[in-house]
Amino acid sequence: MEILRYMEEYDYEELHFVQDKSSGLKAIVAIHDTTLGPALGGARMWTYATEEAAVVDALRLAKGMTYKNAASGLNLGGGKSVIIGDPKTEKNEEKFRAFGRFIQSLNGRYITAEDVGTTVEDMDIIYEETNFVTGISPAFGSSGNPSPATAYGIYRGMKAAANEYFGTDSLEGKVVAVQGVGNVAYHLCRHLHEEGAQLIVTDINKAAVKRVQEEFGAKAVDPNEIFSVDCDIFSPCALGAVINDETIPLLKAKVIAGSANNQLKENKHGDTLHEMGIIYAPDYVINAGGVINVADELYGYNRERAFKKIEQIYDNIKKVFEISKRDQIPSYVAADRMAEERINKISRSRSSFLLNEKHILSKRI
Repeated sequence: MEILRYMEEYDYEELHFVQDKSSGLKAIVAIHDTTLGPALGGARMWTYATEEAAVVDALRLAKGMTYKNAASGLNLGGGKSVIIGDPKTEKNEEKFRAFGRFIQSLNGRYITAEDVGTTVEDMDIIYEETNFVTGISPAFGSSGNPSPATAYGIYRGMKAAANEYFGTDSLEGKVVAVQGVGNVAYHLCRHLHEEGAQLIVTDINKAAVKRVQEEFGAKAVDPNEIFSVDCDIFSPCALGAVINDETIPLLKAKVIAGSANNQLKENKHGDTLHEMGIIYAPDYVINAGGVINVADELYGYNRERAFKKIEQIYDNIKKVFEISKRDQIPSYVAADRMAEERINKISRSRSSFLLNEKHILSKRI
């Protein structure tokens, strides 16, 4: 892999390789773009097949955070870190403290958080060495469990997507098929039930299914049936790549709005949804409630303020659809364009300011 050429092509700012022999730490920190502010993105711990695979994952995820943060209206750039190792067997305090010291050495250019393979407890250890970490225990002023915040954002975005197709954002009487009923989807189902939506759910975890059946009157179906059920809205809240060649012909939903990451297996599947007239709420815009919530910790966490910001996911999804219609492009492309337009505006404004500053300085000299 020609790393510098790849970074130049996709305009990455920094890539750091970190090792600490005594603790066994091997980590990679990627900073994609800091136009809007310091880069914020989680620390993932995973057993990568190769170091190159770890680099590719860090770079890919960092760019994704640039777009998510920009589309969410946050004054934050995009970054990501990966710690190479088995999260079940290779964690120790020394490793996360060494990682925290490295984060501190970046002087705030990158702020880390919990991600796949890491926990709140891990973030607490990192916090021993640096303030540039979010998602720590509530005892330290953190926001706590991010699931309710993410779910509220999905709910708000789903209402905006429903309004785009049905002409009303009311979900009362709408049939919503939810794929996966984990922590986020459980809270989403609660919001939907309270508004009077009818729920059809599936999950390989039978206990999770039984819970939403008993509490919200949901109807359960086999995981293979969820794509073809008669419903108004399909909400993917489990695995990625579920919108693909095999599932699209089965869909009866008019709207797709869920919490899963990377729902489209390939870009062409977003094109197909657009051609079919199915309203798709781009995943990284609608599922941004969690990052919006932890970002509020940077100001001293205030739940009311954070959830007020999460409410704006409704407007963000509406703007995506406006751009989609304006430019006659699929919504997944419109989401990227919305993020890029914001970054470019700030970049131009900053460049103009620097040029003006140089002009004033030259006149003084």
